[in-house]
Amino acid sequence: MSKDQNRITLHIDMDSFYSSVEIRERPEIRGKPVVVGSDPKNGTGRGVVSTCSYEARKYGIHSAMPISKAYKLCPNAVYLPVNMELYKSTSSRVMEILRGFSFKFQQVSVDEAYMELSKDITDYDKAIDIAKRIKEDILRREGLTCSVGIAQNKVIAKIASDFNKPDGLTVVYPEEVERFLDPLPISKIPGIGKKTAFHLREMGLDKVGQLAAYDVQLLIARFGKFGLMMHRMANGIDDREVEETEGVKSISKEDTFDEDIEGPDAIKRVFYSLSEKVHASLLKKRYRFRTITIRVRYSNFSTYTRSRTLSCASTDLYVMRREVLYLMKEFMGTGKFRLLGVGVSNLEKIDERQTLITDY
Repeated sequence: MSKDQNRITLHIDMDSFYSSVEIRERPEIRGKPVVVGSDPKNGTGRGVVSTCSYEARKYGIHSAMPISKAYKLCPNAVYLPVNMELYKSTSSRVMEILRGFSFKFQQVSVDEAYMELSKDITDYDKAIDIAKRIKEDILRREGLTCSVGIAQNKVIAKIASDFNKPDGLTVVYPEEVERFLDPLPISKIPGIGKKTAFHLREMGLDKVGQLAAYDVQLLIARFGKFGLMMHRMANGIDDREVEETEGVKSISKEDTFDEDIEGPDAIKRVFYSLSEKVHASLLKKRYRFRTITIRVRYSNFSTYTRSRTLSCASTDLYVMRREVLYLMKEFMGTGKFRLLGVGVSNLEKIDERQTLITDY
C-alpha cells in the first residue's frame, strides 16, 4: 500500500488522441477506421502508425505498426499525416482544463497527466464527481473523450485509466487494490514491455498477483533495481509524488455557447472577456507574451485557429484585444459560432525587478 492512503490521485488519458483530434476536425470521417502516421503509398510506405481510431484497431492495427502492414490489414482506412502543431495546441487547452481542477499537476505527455485533488478531498465520491466534471468539460470544450483512473497513487491510477477505454472512469479504492491488480496480465504494469514480459513468463509469472507474491530477492537478482520496482508496483506500492510542472508554455481561455452566436457586437464582447481572463492569468504568473492565437468553431464543429507573433513581447491588454479582433476579421459574417477562444504563447518570464504593464 501507499504510505499515504488518504491521498487521491487521478490519471487522465486522452482516448486515441491524435486520431480523435483529426476526427473532430473532419466530422465526415467519424465512424471510419482512421490511421495517423506516414503515407502508406499503396502498401509500400516505410513509416509507422503513430495512432489509430478504435475502428481501425478492430482490424488489428496498433501504434508503432509498420504503415505497410496497416495498409494490408485495412486498405480502405483514412490515412492522415501527423499534425503535431494541431495536437500540441489541443493538448495545451486540455491541460489548462485539468490544471483548473488540481492541487498538484503533472503532465507526462501530450495526451496524459496526473493530478492530485485538494488535501481536503479525501472522499472518493467527491473525487468521482470531480472526474465526471473534468470529462464533461473536456467533451464540451474540445469535443474529445478521455479515460480517468482514480486511486491512492500514480501506478494504480494509471493502470485504472486503461481499464475501461474509451471514455472510461475506473475507481480503485484502497481496500480493493489487491483484488483489482492480481488478475491482470503482467504487461499492465508500467515499464514491463515484451522483452521483460517474456522473461517473467519464463519464470512462470503471467499475472500481477503472481509477480506480487514472488520472492523479491530473486527478482532483484534477475532484473536489478527494476525487479524491486516491479514487485512494489505489483503490490500497489508507489510513493512517487505528483510533481508540479515547471514553466508555462501557453495560457488560453475559451467559451462554448449554449446557443451559437453571430454578429460583430456579440463576438467582440466574448473576445474582450476572454482577453481579460487571459491577461489576468498572464499577470498572475508573471509572463509576457509574443504570440496571440484565436480559435473558432462553427455550428458544424469545423474548427480553425489563426495566430500572429509580435516583434517584441508584451503584457498589454490593449495589444492583445487589438490582435485578437484583427485575427477574427476573416471569419466575421461567415456563419454562427459554437466556440471562441483566445490564447497566448511564446511566453517570457518577467524578472521581479521589472515593471508590468497593467493598463487597460
